[in-house]
Amino acid sequence: MIAFPFDESYSMTCAAKGNPEPEFRWTKNGQEFDPDQDPRLLPEDGSGTFIIPNNGNLSEFQGIYRCYASNKLGTAISEEVEFVVPHVPKFPKEKIDPIEVEEGQPVTLKCNPPKGIPPLQIYWMTIGLQHIEQDERVSIGLNGNLYFANALERDSRRDYCCFASFPRIRTIVQKTAMSLVVRNTNSILKSKPSLLSPPGVQTYTHLVKGQALMLECIAAGYPTPKVEWIRVGQGLPDRAIVENHGKVLHIPNVQQEDEGQYKCKAKNGHGEASHFFHVTVEEPPQWITRPESQISMIGSDVLIKCVATGNPKPTISWRVNGLALNEVPAANRKVFDNKIILERANSSDSAVYQCEASNKHGTILANANIMIMNLPPVIVTEDSLQYSAVQGKTIVLHCKTFSSPPSDITWSKEDSADSVTGPRFFLHDNGSLEISAVEEVDMGEYSCIAKNREGSRAITAFLDIKEPTKIVDPPMDLRILVGTTAQFVCQAEFDRSFNHEMETYWLKDSVVIALNDTENMGYLVDDGILQIANVSYSDQGRYSCVVRSPVDQDIASAHLIVMDVPDAPEDLMLSELSGKSVKLKWIPGDDHNSSTTGFVIEFEESQREPGIWREAQRVPGSHTSALLKLHGHADYRFRVSGVNEVGQGRPSEPSENYKTPARAPDKNPENIKIEGHLPHEMDINWEPLAPIEHNGPGLEYKVSYRQQGTGDGDWQEHVVKRHSFVVKGTPTFVPYEIKIQARNHKGWAPEPRVIVGYSGEDFPSAAPDDVAVEVVNNTLVKVSWTRVHKDKLHGHLGGYRVNWWRLRSLLASKKSHGEKHALTFPGDRSHALVPGLRPFSEYSLIVVAFNGRGNGPGSHPVTFRTPEGVPDQISVLRTMDIKKHSVSLSWSPPIEPNGVLTGYLLQYQLINDTEEVGPLVSVNVSDPDTSKWLLPDLEAMSKYKFYLRACTRLGCGPAASEECTTTPEASLASIHGGISTQGWFIGLMCAVALLTLILLIACFVNRNKGGKYSVKEKEDLHPDVESQGMNDDTFCEYR
Repeated sequence: MIAFPFDESYSMTCAAKGNPEPEFRWTKNGQEFDPDQDPRLLPEDGSGTFIIPNNGNLSEFQGIYRCYASNKLGTAISEEVEFVVPHVPKFPKEKIDPIEVEEGQPVTLKCNPPKGIPPLQIYWMTIGLQHIEQDERVSIGLNGNLYFANALERDSRRDYCCFASFPRIRTIVQKTAMSLVVRNTNSILKSKPSLLSPPGVQTYTHLVKGQALMLECIAAGYPTPKVEWIRVGQGLPDRAIVENHGKVLHIPNVQQEDEGQYKCKAKNGHGEASHFFHVTVEEPPQWITRPESQISMIGSDVLIKCVATGNPKPTISWRVNGLALNEVPAANRKVFDNKIILERANSSDSAVYQCEASNKHGTILANANIMIMNLPPVIVTEDSLQYSAVQGKTIVLHCKTFSSPPSDITWSKEDSADSVTGPRFFLHDNGSLEISAVEEVDMGEYSCIAKNREGSRAITAFLDIKEPTKIVDPPMDLRILVGTTAQFVCQAEFDRSFNHEMETYWLKDSVVIALNDTENMGYLVDDGILQIANVSYSDQGRYSCVVRSPVDQDIASAHLIVMDVPDAPEDLMLSELSGKSVKLKWIPGDDHNSSTTGFVIEFEESQREPGIWREAQRVPGSHTSALLKLHGHADYRFRVSGVNEVGQGRPSEPSENYKTPARAPDKNPENIKIEGHLPHEMDINWEPLAPIEHNGPGLEYKVSYRQQGTGDGDWQEHVVKRHSFVVKGTPTFVPYEIKIQARNHKGWAPEPRVIVGYSGEDFPSAAPDDVAVEVVNNTLVKVSWTRVHKDKLHGHLGGYRVNWWRLRSLLASKKSHGEKHALTFPGDRSHALVPGLRPFSEYSLIVVAFNGRGNGPGSHPVTFRTPEGVPDQISVLRTMDIKKHSVSLSWSPPIEPNGVLTGYLLQYQLINDTEEVGPLVSVNVSDPDTSKWLLPDLEAMSKYKFYLRACTRLGCGPAASEECTTTPEASLASIHGGISTQGWFIGLMCAVALLTLILLIACFVNRNKGGKYSVKEKEDLHPDVESQGMNDDTFCEYR
């Protein structure tokens, strides 16, 4: 223990427990020391600890302390504690003569720092506190000296100061300044290397395992030597670090396998020097077998074993109750190097034995409480404990005993006096019963019985079997976009007796998510669902759901992978600049868990379209460069963006500008269109070159044309700046060869390709011949014709148009020119189908050819007739004269009979308001001139639906329908005895009629005044249904 001057006090701690309570005493430097006798010390009640206050008089407390704790059963001791009071280190006052050397010679400025509490840190500075710079030539050694491999004139100065820092005591001390004079020489003599540190050819280094190995070689010579490190016979450890410009080999946390021979070699152009280091890694003592406290019965042999390892091998020494063995002789005690045997021990041999293992690196001490007695079993485990276990898991029932001699432990179950046995039951040495793969039959009461020759004792334990906790709906791996919401589900099944004791919580990367923590505001847990709002990259990781009951738990995990568009590429660089192309390189950005599938390269041309970026090229995601073709006379900048399955990322910062020189155009106009809007003209149009395609100033187009078939005749040429040209005075619709070439001030574009176009079109001058019509059915005909000869088309054939109109129905004698219809049939063809005709009609039809200019003359009209068809729907169907058993129907014939009517088909059926309908009854009306029909034998007060179709020889047309309800039976007619002839009845009916008339008049007057009458008055106006007239039409429904 180091007494640092800035600490307020220092605690010498000693605590022990025993029965009876122990008493404490101390020794200092091997002599009895009583803290209670020194009023400056502060003892603590209930322990042996005392406090040394920092009152400025600490040096007299310096020494080696040991604590003893004793009761009637023995004495235990502590390890020794050295209380060190550090002194303030100081450099001695001295006068240091100046050091003079010639240029090129080595020199060493010695520090010789004072001793103090480590660690020690050395600094070389000037009086003005400027650090002396270190490099391959100048360095501070591990011993604190300042070394110059070769002195130079600029090294001369009078204020080289060595500062020693002791950070643990917060002290820095300064050595007297030193003067170095380096004399100039006309030329510096070359010299081979020699070692300034360490001296000699080899060094033996011993250090403790876990420390840092620091090997140093500082060489002299001119030119400055370089230092290399090797390990003889094998490579340097992976942990090895070369520091201080190659002069120090540092191996942190050195281990046994780092032992061996190391070599440093200093070389320059004139030779080399080397030094060998023999490294031995040693260890302080460590326990292999600690002496164990034990209880043994009287008369038995007792073995106390103590084994320790270390390097050098530790020395084992024994004590009993804190005293050397020779101070407490015992005839039955046999002492060996690493064990003590007490033969036929008795109670007087009870004591605390100490084993102490020591080597030069430290000391360890262990106490063992040896008790010799006979004692009946004492079961320390509480009686009647309740245990819960999960099916299929393992449970341990405890039965910890204390006895001498040791007890025999047996376990039994309530339903059997025998000990529990079987492959699933295992009895531990400490008396605990382990049951593996627990089953429901294992539930019940168990008894633990401990016996020795001094007596017996028993306890009971109760085992309850629970259903296992199992996650049935675990969280699943998620790949999700940044900024969206992630959701993990976790649903579990568990024993219902734990309903109020279950706990569910979530882990992220094995760390519990504290939901009440402000750092976790984005997490929300509700009913087993973890929701992560506004997902960011930091949310990515492994999420685990833990469902825990008092006896078991289940865990399920899933990974959250956060995806986003790629980051912008970086470090764009242009290379291989040729004027026509450039190579663009870049470093891809992070793909955010979605592989980059491609890169989009864009360019900005700042002369013509500043601020506008256009796509130049796309390359696969595996590429990090692209060769880009460039236009002339342009000022380029480029940028790159990555693409993955999420989308296209942000573009990179623009590259540097690259200006290309002007040159002739690389291409000619495209999409050339030749049109002839007038018969003797030819319009030539083309897609102009984009501004960036000009490749230089002064862009123009040369239009060349000649009539095809003139051989090598002269081209007609015109140079224009616009992107269209009209050739006048051309023959009608003849082929021309045309080519268009671009040029600028730098020259012509490559030779253009020749295209063929036609001059202006005129209307076709001939009509199709041999027009014929073939009737396919009553609504469809096939029209055929002879094609117009190409010489008569005067243009590109567009196709043929068929025009037709209806002249009359074949039932009518007068013809009329009906609505004209037309169908267009593109292309070169000689027939077509014309649908949608009216049956039983006469039509007229012509065919015309057309081109881009328009229609030619029509063919001679062809007249044809369509065959008979079925009639259209009847135009009017009404019900009338509705009675209780009959209904009359009236109708009008169809507007378009499509043939000669042969009669009508009348059908009806009972429908009422239910889903069931009556049978469909059919009646053939054979007279086509009939327009009325009476249907008898209907049911009273029933709803019917009627269907009527008009018919020709080819069949019947679509049906018209109507619904109607027959009137009810007259209930008064069933009254027995002819009551209507009774006088009183006649008078009653007259009174009712008069009253009804009065009410109707009053209602009529009230309505004419704009008044309203109540619902009750409405009801009074409607007499009983049975008193209504039999021919009341209100029972009919029309559709």
